[in-house]
Amino acid sequence: MKYTVITGASSGIGYETALAFAARGKNLILAARREDKLEELKEKIEELNQDVNVIVQSVDLSVAENAHTFYESLKKYELETWINNAGFGNFASVGEQKLTKIETMLHLNIEALTILSSLFVRDYENVEGTQLINVSSGGGYTIVADAVTYCATKFYVSAFTEGLSQELKGRGAKMQAKVLAPAATETEFAQRSMDMSDFEYEGRVPKFHTSKEMAAFMLDLYDSNKTVGLVDGVTYEFQLKDPIYPYAERATSSDS
Repeated sequence: MKYTVITGASSGIGYETALAFAARGKNLILAARREDKLEELKEKIEELNQDVNVIVQSVDLSVAENAHTFYESLKKYELETWINNAGFGNFASVGEQKLTKIETMLHLNIEALTILSSLFVRDYENVEGTQLINVSSGGGYTIVADAVTYCATKFYVSAFTEGLSQELKGRGAKMQAKVLAPAATETEFAQRSMDMSDFEYEGRVPKFHTSKEMAAFMLDLYDSNKTVGLVDGVTYEFQLKDPIYPYAERATSSDS
């Protein structure tokens, strides 16, 4: 029995992605901090498809030790796809941003994603059909005013994942590494980024996708042989692309 792992599955894109993969009959391991939300999602999935096995695990991945422990706890399962969706943003100028929040964001958006990606690649890169999908952002390709630090974390996610994809292809590995880059999406992202209790997208954000639409784009990326799934920041069209960042092969030399 093979499983798809989705982090940050308690709401938003992760939540809808879990439903989308369950509709395809994929067994799921769902992780997030809020266990009650995960249990609600598990019940919903089991109502829709009783043949899908769903495992939920409450974990705070902003702590590096927890990322290692979480991965180790999954050693007894056979994994097929790993989706690093957990992450959050911040809207504030660099000089005014709350450093405690920024430190947590760096730990989650960069550190945990790197740990989990590396461990998954180490174990599964030569297993047929495996995929690693890391969720970046349009802000991983364009710097947005008053979101500089957040964008920098997502530039890392995009560059890391594109580079990993090139690396895997270069050595003939069977795993595919891909990056999903949404633009504005109706999730809890805005309220957490701005430390608000509530945020209505309708009427306040000119263009946005729903989480369900982004989950459909996730499936489009999953089904493709492309590396990048990017929402155009102007047209809001979803585009499947080859790697965007330049990639230089390492020069090697040998003693004569």
